[in-house]
Amino acid sequence: MPSKPAVPPEIIDFYARSDEAARLHATATGNLELARTRELLRRHLPPAPALVLDVGGGPGAHAHWLAADGYTVHVVDPVPKHVSQAGALDGVTSELGDARRLTAAADTYDVVLLLGPLYHLHDKDDRLSALTEAARVVRAGGLVAAAAISRYSPLLDYIATTGLAEPAIQDGVRDTLDKGRYAGQRGFTVAYFQTSDELRAEVTEAGLADPTVYGIEGPGWVAVKAIEKYTDTNLLGTDMYDAALAAARIADPHPALIDASAHILAIVNVRPPEEPGSASPCTPSVFPPSPRN
Repeated sequence: MPSKPAVPPEIIDFYARSDEAARLHATATGNLELARTRELLRRHLPPAPALVLDVGGGPGAHAHWLAADGYTVHVVDPVPKHVSQAGALDGVTSELGDARRLTAAADTYDVVLLLGPLYHLHDKDDRLSALTEAARVVRAGGLVAAAAISRYSPLLDYIATTGLAEPAIQDGVRDTLDKGRYAGQRGFTVAYFQTSDELRAEVTEAGLADPTVYGIEGPGWVAVKAIEKYTDTNLLGTDMYDAALAAARIADPHPALIDASAHILAIVNVRPPEEPGSASPCTPSVFPPSPRN
């Protein structure tokens, strides 16, 4: 029986008190994160059925649609409430666990997702441990996807919500921009935020070569958040939401816009070992992009 994950108590307490299950559905910005993450993953996922390990998968927001798509999904999360919520979903199993010390055997999953752990691991060695564990348990030819929160998201968020007018918030934003640390000033718990270059470098250092890095929400999320706050209106289904979604897609080929998103996603198609006479490393992934939208 694995020991209880050594996660800072303030992080466990934050998620025990908050409704993470509703976060991606309650606002247009949350739905933009969900829709774009799903869209980007579907470009790269192997065909169903395949085995997916959703590490730090929370209450199963992504496990839910993955299972509906026909994947077999197992969620690992350090928050007991999340483990119970995810395990109650059809086609999903769950366990209490730590991204840095997975119980899965090597080479057992077709897909490993790290859509939450990295921004709760303040030390680089811990983030590398989580990424190395993902590389260990994924099968050759499989897929690893890791998400981070953009280093610049607090600055943009506090513009949208006018929190930046407060001197204490300004000091916190400066510290995050300089060092990546977020002290949980408002609306979130303590965290570590990354630039796209830093995420790419750490994924590569963990042995996951040639990641493709995307901005998830694109540059339009700030306008959506500001309008929702000051009109008290959910913009989901409006022209403004559609414009933000279109902007995210248009921004995809432009690296300079990646860090304008609130979240960043690195995706790696893990190459199988080279054999004599095999194709060159430039051969396309064994899993072609999904034709789904």
